[in-house]
Amino acid sequence: MTRRLLLSYLSLTLLVLLCLEVPFGYVYARGEMNRFSSGGQQAAVMLAEVLEEKVEKQTVDDVPTLVADFAQRTRGHVIVVNRNGQLLADSDNTIATGTDLSAQPDIATALRNRSTSTTRQDTTLGGTAYVTTVPGASGSTVRCAVQISYPLAMVTSKIHDTWLVLAAVGLGVLAAVALIALALARWITGPVRALERATTQLAEGTLTDPPATNLGPPELRRLAASFVRTATRLQHLLKAQHAFASEASHQLKTPLTALRLRLENFEPYLDPRAQGSLDEAVGEVERLGRMVQGLLALARLENAATTPEATDLDAVVADRAAVWTAFAGEQYVDIAVVGPQVGQVLAIPGALEQIIDNLLSNALRVSPPGTTLTLATAPSGGDPGVVELHVMDQGPGMTEAQRERAFDRFWRASDVNHEGTGLGLPIVQQLTRASGGDVVLLAAPGGGLDAVVRLRLARAPRTPASRRPRSRLGARQDAMFSSWSDSALPVPEGRQ
Repeated sequence: MTRRLLLSYLSLTLLVLLCLEVPFGYVYARGEMNRFSSGGQQAAVMLAEVLEEKVEKQTVDDVPTLVADFAQRTRGHVIVVNRNGQLLADSDNTIATGTDLSAQPDIATALRNRSTSTTRQDTTLGGTAYVTTVPGASGSTVRCAVQISYPLAMVTSKIHDTWLVLAAVGLGVLAAVALIALALARWITGPVRALERATTQLAEGTLTDPPATNLGPPELRRLAASFVRTATRLQHLLKAQHAFASEASHQLKTPLTALRLRLENFEPYLDPRAQGSLDEAVGEVERLGRMVQGLLALARLENAATTPEATDLDAVVADRAAVWTAFAGEQYVDIAVVGPQVGQVLAIPGALEQIIDNLLSNALRVSPPGTTLTLATAPSGGDPGVVELHVMDQGPGMTEAQRERAFDRFWRASDVNHEGTGLGLPIVQQLTRASGGDVVLLAAPGGGLDAVVRLRLARAPRTPASRRPRSRLGARQDAMFSSWSDSALPVPEGRQ
């Protein structure tokens, strides 16, 4: 911003200087040329009058002396011819006396009692010259003609010097304006840079260096003060929300667990006809618990300010496939991992595990026995720096309208026959976007649903190779239940 302000000030100053100096220089140069030509013409007329008198009195012997003296004083070249165009005198003695010059256009015009002026190259003077030719006449009688060539070197040098002075003045003004503009731009942009740093800090979670409210223009001071008040209040609200998200889970687990136990304790004393209602009540309590956990998980995600890190997608896919194989086997569903190894992707810590667990949990709910869940990795066709993770099932799938609403919180398809909270896919979307990627739902080839998670590569993809053997279900199973409790993932029936 400092550079743009500086350039704007300098551009405006340069425009003003050009509007002032260029016309001034042009008018000055034109005035100097007019003064020079007028003086030259007047001198030529005066010389012609003197020489015309000499010719009239037939004292032409004095003409060469007068011409030489005039040429020496003016540093010009003088030629004098009589009424017939024959040379009487040449100040440089380059043309023989008596030479007929009446064929020259300027001299012929002067002999017809008319003056001419022009600018042309003069070989005698060795440069550009202002040439004026005037008649020496009394009334309509022309007795001689005088042609004087004045060198333009002196006047053009003076004009050039004037242009150089104007350019130097302009550069000096620009330098002064640049110094003043730089100081002014720094004074203006200093608070803006402080606000930028503060905004970056606030976006990362904590404002440690609030901007000064007593620097810069009054408008920026007021803006800084408003920002500090807003940031302070926002941090307070974020801390309060974060405290709620961290404490509410502990406060809500106990009454929900107690409520479920009390309901189950009613079972021996209930009439068998009320057993169905009791089961439904217990199921609703369990669903309420999962919903609370999902809301708290979303709140923690929204409060967290985590930077994406390089994570080995192949290792995470292998690990989660091994963990879920046992649960899928209880429902007679297979899990297959296909595709090339893609290496490391950018994701916030722990996000890939939660994304895959949520998608596998949803897919397992709708997968009929004897089908296969497929985890597939593939490079993105549109961007070489992006890879795709596909989680495909062979269930009933979704319509296009259902897929568009699937990421809305608490939304569930009207024709589902399982108990869900409607928070699994919103959690997946939140985690994916926080990692700098995106997730979409597509129709799987041959039926079912294809959840496509697109993530950016942390480095160049590795050479495609076959999949490594997946890790077996072992000690990670205990850690899995702990992660479910923290992330509020829906658990398959029978695995609470």
